[in-house]
Amino acid sequence: MAYDDIPKLQISSMKNQCSEAEWKARVDLAACYRLVEHFGMADMMANHISSRVPGEDDAFLINAYGMMYGEITASSLIKVSHDGTVLAKPDFGALDYGVNKAGYVIHSAVHDARPEVDCVIHTHSWASMAVSSLECGLLPITQTAMRFLKIGYHDYQGVVLDTAEQESLIKDLGQGEALILRNHGALTVGRTVGEAFNWMHRLELACRSQLAAMACNTPLVQVPQAVLHETWNNYQPGTRRPYGVMEWPALLRMLDRLDPSFRT
Repeated sequence: MAYDDIPKLQISSMKNQCSEAEWKARVDLAACYRLVEHFGMADMMANHISSRVPGEDDAFLINAYGMMYGEITASSLIKVSHDGTVLAKPDFGALDYGVNKAGYVIHSAVHDARPEVDCVIHTHSWASMAVSSLECGLLPITQTAMRFLKIGYHDYQGVVLDTAEQESLIKDLGQGEALILRNHGALTVGRTVGEAFNWMHRLELACRSQLAAMACNTPLVQVPQAVLHETWNNYQPGTRRPYGVMEWPALLRMLDRLDPSFRT
């Protein structure tokens, strides 16, 4: 196919087709996609981030399968029900993008089982994939990693296309905020988009620092169990303010300086 024959991506605005609350959710979610790309955690058009639609218990927003994270906008997001029905999407023209089935299976399961969760992030970053393949998993060898002392693990069962896997996925996530998908990648959740992104950003840092330390091929410094637990407790929601509250406005300002098109 010649370059001139490739369909152009032209997305109609969805701003006048949704509530003010949904539009804000769309802007925040589009920003999260751009941030995951900016911080080197994207896998081209694979993976997915979702956000619950305010005021609609059975609906969430997710990316159109075929778009890169760096071009996601508020209007490009697709609204899907928990049973997989597409409730609203923009006119993509000849491209006619839909939803990645694996994205639907994973995200609908979490949104259905965890009503307090507004945002779910799943990544295939090089660091999270590497740690997910290690028998030892994520080690509490840095202060950042100690936040994930009780992180869950979900064994690999193949590409997540079967809804039968939803039950074990939810069981392994439990009431936690982060999950290592064995031989696969990582998943985090949050009560806001900013909170979920904070968890994923810190999980990514923990994975990268562990791989760097292990690559030195020298003994790792062990921290006493009592200190590990105390540090973990200091990171818990009941101990400190919610994550994402302080940095999210600053991250949006950064994106506005770099490329404000995520807001369209």
